[in-house]
Amino acid sequence: IWNYDLGANGWGNGESQFYTNRAENIIIEDGLLKITAIAESYEGSDYTSSRIQSKDKFAFKYGRIEMREKLPNWEGMWPAFWMMGANYDTLGWPFCGELDILEHGDYVKSSTIDDPGLISSAVHYGPSDHKSQYATIPNTIYFDTGQENFVRAETTIENPFEDFHTYSLQWAPDKLEFYVDEELYFEFPLASQSSPFDKPFFMLINLAVGGHWTDGFVASGFTQATYKIDYVRVYQ
Repeated sequence: IWNYDLGANGWGNGESQFYTNRAENIIIEDGLLKITAIAESYEGSDYTSSRIQSKDKFAFKYGRIEMREKLPNWEGMWPAFWMMGANYDTLGWPFCGELDILEHGDYVKSSTIDDPGLISSAVHYGPSDHKSQYATIPNTIYFDTGQENFVRAETTIENPFEDFHTYSLQWAPDKLEFYVDEELYFEFPLASQSSPFDKPFFMLINLAVGGHWTDGFVASGFTQATYKIDYVRVYQ
């Protein structure tokens, strides 16, 4: 059900890698999906990695989606597990909606917690949607960029690089619930206005290098790092 996203165009986030479908960057091995970012000169980029998505092959509305994975161990890596509205081609972003189930790497920035166990989830939507929702959500960060609105929540995990952890989204008509290792840490209400989160979404998995999330920072001495995914499951 997966497609490859290939190339190097910053992907809207100032990322530094070139995404490939080479076995060096993405492979199923030892029962795991392994996405490896490598420091190498390739097609004009200084790094390679991979990104896959299920657009036009698999999308769903409501249910539970979860991933069990182990994070890549290097400052400047930006692994993610996320979803986009299946009507992306029609509406475009952010109006199709975006659900970030896992992002990691922002801890390298001075503007947030300096903890390698920092992970986050976020809900992105157009400027006319959910205008009043953010004020009622405790322990979150709200942004209005003019182009989009998004609400983000953060938590920390222990042994982020040594252990596998499970990240989940429980998606119902009235709310979005984000979990890490079965612990709820972010709830986004949908009761007053469900759009765009009342339509099917597809899945994405990628390992970016640098970009806005890390202020373009990649720690010196980097050679390679691997994002290891045990499984992705959808329950309905």
